[in-house]
Amino acid sequence: MYTVKIRDHIMIAHSLPDPFFGPAQKMHGATYVVDAIFKSNYLDDHNVVIDIGRAHDVLKETLSPLKYQNLDEVPSMKGQITTTEYLAKYIHDELTKKLKDEFNGKLEIILGESHVAWASYEG
Repeated sequence: MYTVKIRDHIMIAHSLPDPFFGPAQKMHGATYVVDAIFKSNYLDDHNVVIDIGRAHDVLKETLSPLKYQNLDEVPSMKGQITTTEYLAKYIHDELTKKLKDEFNGKLEIILGESHVAWASYEG
């Protein structure tokens, strides 16, 4: 299996409005390190999994509407509990849509919430 990993970050605010989340029910901020790992069993005609520059551009484009936003107010996330796991899948799905004609392998999104906690989604 071949892999290409790129990295960016986002700073967001949100609340997790359920007693399950304890103090995180209140509005708080988070800075996520976002890793996108593109995986494929084969290389394309150019001997790459995906063009790294293109992957960076599309990840930036995907994260841009989320940067410095309160996720509680982002229309596409209204009514959702925007956990790290939820956000990983959201970013995965948005990247997949944008790259559907350029990448056919598996994509894993890992969000580093701190130096001791990560969550991911792979599809």
